[in-house]
Amino acid sequence: QLQLVESGGGLVQPGGSLKLSCAASGLSLDYYTIAWFRQAPGKEREGVSCLTPGGVGTKYADSAKGRFTISRDAATVYLQMNSLKAEDTAVYYCAAFRNPYLAPCSLVSKGLYTIWGQGTQVTVSS
Repeated sequence: QLQLVESGGGLVQPGGSLKLSCAASGLSLDYYTIAWFRQAPGKEREGVSCLTPGGVGTKYADSAKGRFTISRDAATVYLQMNSLKAEDTAVYYCAAFRNPYLAPCSLVSKGLYTIWGQGTQVTVSS
């Protein structure tokens, strides 16, 4: 069973940067689509970025384009966040589902993601 554990959240000033990590254990990340979602108080959980295995590609929400970068190594998925804004404040979750057919990842179909981490808080405030 794949398990995901996020880390790297914290308090940062507007304009600052944070790098979130999502450590995977239990199974290899090969053939797993991985995504970062976030949920601000009183709002629905929204997709931020996703990565299709096999180097197929990545996607970003409009709010993340040009500021966030998703990447991975053998056992960890990262989200580099630059030029942070107050509206980026949220709990950030990584999520995964097995995708052996390498279908392009989705930021909309949350129901596809069957494995979730516990979340890490990101607060952007001066």
